[in-house]
Amino acid sequence: MLRSKNTNPVITVIIPVLNEAEGINGLISHLRDLEGGKDVEIVVVDGDPAGCTIKAIHDAGVVTAIGERGRAVQMNRGAALAEGDVLLFLHADTLLPRSAFTRIQETFQEADYTAGCFDLGIRSARKIFRITEHYVALRTRMTRIPFGDQALFIRRDYFDRVGGYREIPIMEDVELMRRIRGRGDVICIIPQNVSTSARRWEREGVLFTTCRNWMLQLLYFLGVPPERLARFYR
Repeated sequence: MLRSKNTNPVITVIIPVLNEAEGINGLISHLRDLEGGKDVEIVVVDGDPAGCTIKAIHDAGVVTAIGERGRAVQMNRGAALAEGDVLLFLHADTLLPRSAFTRIQETFQEADYTAGCFDLGIRSARKIFRITEHYVALRTRMTRIPFGDQALFIRRDYFDRVGGYREIPIMEDVELMRRIRGRGDVICIIPQNVSTSARRWEREGVLFTTCRNWMLQLLYFLGVPPERLARFYR
């Protein structure tokens, strides 16, 4: 059962960060301005030993921690600090739809879901990204394996029960979703788009980034260890 808003927060948003001082306050303000955003708990885990991103945070209500660098490690650290009944794992360059928290609450109240995600949206006017968005929507519905940039959310008790994220250097989101699907549990796809930055595509090239991501996904599904794949990703 979800806790009441009047006791502990229903949703904890966990944000793993590294060198995000410039944009972190804008993201936190965005979360607070969403429907129900004043009631959520926000946990930011910095992979920088100096804590440069968390030092820049203005909101005194945000829970902060420094963790070993690595998205999976940082997200597990955030989950250990969380008090909410639902964990929402959010990339630092991703914005949520306005009704995101309401939709998540409704999802768990109306059906027997264990986890879920949103559709992918990319902040760019370039038409190539609309193709990418449609491809990701189709892939997610066919495989029922969403990726981390789709704002994954999961029941806290279930997350603890399955052992959280496997602490691997890449594909930690895919590994967790595959594990959930393999247990026969149901993942919800909310048909609203998050808005994620196009900065990696723009910096590295749309064609190169897309082809590399496809190659990495294929190699991972063929059994290539994430430790080897991480060298190609970076």
